[in-house]
Amino acid sequence: MTKSNDGMDFTVRIAQQSDADELLGRSPLAALVGMLLDQQVPMEWAFTGPYTLAGRMGSDDLDAHEIASYDPEAFTELFTSKPALHRYPGSMAKRVQQLCQFLVAEYGGEASAVWEGAGTGAELLKRLNALPGFGTQKAQIFLALLGKQFDVRPTGWREAAGPYGEAGSHRSVADITGPDSLAEVRAYKQEAKAAAKAAKATGRAK
Repeated sequence: MTKSNDGMDFTVRIAQQSDADELLGRSPLAALVGMLLDQQVPMEWAFTGPYTLAGRMGSDDLDAHEIASYDPEAFTELFTSKPALHRYPGSMAKRVQQLCQFLVAEYGGEASAVWEGAGTGAELLKRLNALPGFGTQKAQIFLALLGKQFDVRPTGWREAAGPYGEAGSHRSVADITGPDSLAEVRAYKQEAKAAAKAAKATGRAK
């Protein structure tokens, strides 16, 4: 996924940190783990996580086989060591390990195999939704990210990604290409959260 037609790595600016973004641009597993970590923490923190984790494992990339077979307690320590990789480092360490164990069992440890060969957007969404820790929304966002920034575009990918697949939108990490778009996405999320809170309050008043 992370190789363009001319063999060059993709350039992304999601983590807002050059080394972390470089890893996301060349490592399918790093991108997948970053998406898994993108929950209840700032997006750039989540997507810097794979780079920090790789460094703590003494490597310049993540390996699904290595993570899957890692001692669970020792792996958790990689997440909990300060600075912690996530607001909930213990539970996220478990989820990342479960994800990698699934990839080993179902895809030979190759993250890119999840989307390679998917003939339609609907099929790709089904594959992503089957991953541990990936609900429908997370699967749609990652599908949109694949299509918008990594040239993974099976037939119907925008439709399968729902509103996150819309061209010109600023709804999710799929639309982040730099500081300005990050600010726009963050503003959208804040507005959506405020609207949901207001709707909930209105419902209680009835």
